[in-house]
Amino acid sequence: MARLGRLALYGVAVVALLVVVSVKPVDREPYFTTHYHEETRRHFEESVKTYRPGTGALKAGFGKARLSPELRAAEDDPEQGKFKWLPMAGYNSRGDKPTEGIHDDLWAKAVAMEVSGRRLVMLRLDALIIPHDVSDAVVKELSARHGLKREEIYFSATHTHSGIGGWGPDPISEAFSGGYNAGIPKWFVRQLVTAADDALGHMEPASLGGGRFHEPDYVRNRLAKTWGRVDDEFSYLLLKQQGGTTGVIGVYNAHATCLSGENMKLSADYPGYWERRIEEKTGGFAMYMAGAVGSHGPEYGYRDFEGARKMGEALADDLLKRLPETKLESETTLGAFGLDLGLPESQVRVTDTWCLRPTVTSRLIPVEQQTYLQVVRLGDGLWFSTPCDFSGELALDLKAPLELRGYHATVTSFNGDYIGYVVPQHYFDYTKYESRAMSFYGPYVSPHFMDWMRRMADMVAK
Repeated sequence: MARLGRLALYGVAVVALLVVVSVKPVDREPYFTTHYHEETRRHFEESVKTYRPGTGALKAGFGKARLSPELRAAEDDPEQGKFKWLPMAGYNSRGDKPTEGIHDDLWAKAVAMEVSGRRLVMLRLDALIIPHDVSDAVVKELSARHGLKREEIYFSATHTHSGIGGWGPDPISEAFSGGYNAGIPKWFVRQLVTAADDALGHMEPASLGGGRFHEPDYVRNRLAKTWGRVDDEFSYLLLKQQGGTTGVIGVYNAHATCLSGENMKLSADYPGYWERRIEEKTGGFAMYMAGAVGSHGPEYGYRDFEGARKMGEALADDLLKRLPETKLESETTLGAFGLDLGLPESQVRVTDTWCLRPTVTSRLIPVEQQTYLQVVRLGDGLWFSTPCDFSGELALDLKAPLELRGYHATVTSFNGDYIGYVVPQHYFDYTKYESRAMSFYGPYVSPHFMDWMRRMADMVAK
């Protein structure tokens, strides 16, 4: 008995030691007193020195490359998109189950613009996110091929939860996208670069317009339910080349989760139906990008392919009514500004007051001390790209003061990095999926983001 007692005591001591070395108190130091805020300020001041917008005649081009892979190939050939086996990304309930086929085609798409020598390429994938190694490789390729700078490349994704998996080597990425396959990131890079080359190679004089309208019937606040706020705006850009070809960019804030984890066929979800409807009716090009989807899901009732079709086509039809009335101008202002944003140490929580130490977290998720924010000025529109599921409630707070100054803000997510969910600070202690399990950087990450996004807006809107 004495021996058993000693063994039990040793066991308790080992557990206690593991707890001590694995967890620490949540850091609640205000962001504006921290080293990462000061580091970001230095980055901001350096970037301001090189920001030069252009005003004048617009040129634009459109490009795309099919992302749908060849399944059950004899051997993996990432250059050709051929794979023996592919998992899907979006739901951890799927595990490593392979996709059963392709319901509708996936695409990499690009829109290129140039004004007075200032260029911008907007890229997006039919994918859950754009992984960091993918965006890094694309930037390197487009810099070598076309001389583009990082701030001139604007990434996003449709955030479909029925897309290609296998792109992340860390445990968290594998939980949501299945077992890692190094060929998948290579395939993503190849198709994004192909789409960009296509768009840049087919630019011609063009006109630009845009707008936004409310679509309350298809989005809800899934984090705070009925007492949370909802950003139900649908934002769009309309480009028309001198030769007559039109391009439409659409942004909405509902998660692309009409299809559940039970679906095992690749699909772009409702954004794919939206794009196909726009292209069918206009005879042109359409590109959807996920907006501020943090906290925001599709309204109940849209949980299968028929629901995805109804939602996507209804959003498209409401936009199509407005396109003939959209005012187009051949001259505009284009400016792109990027900011290396310092981050606090990771704080993946186990309770309200305790979190895993960064040394532990680094073995689970690809945590970094820096990420990237971007704002693009297009006429009186400001387009923000963010490295996360950015909350629709935060987007409302960003838009309101800019509207008073005559600028309309659009926020998109998944800009080539991923740091989890960024939700309002008052939800930090709310024990829900977005605010607890997927909030990786402590209570001040959202005020930190909002502070610098407002400063970026002030600078480009001068």
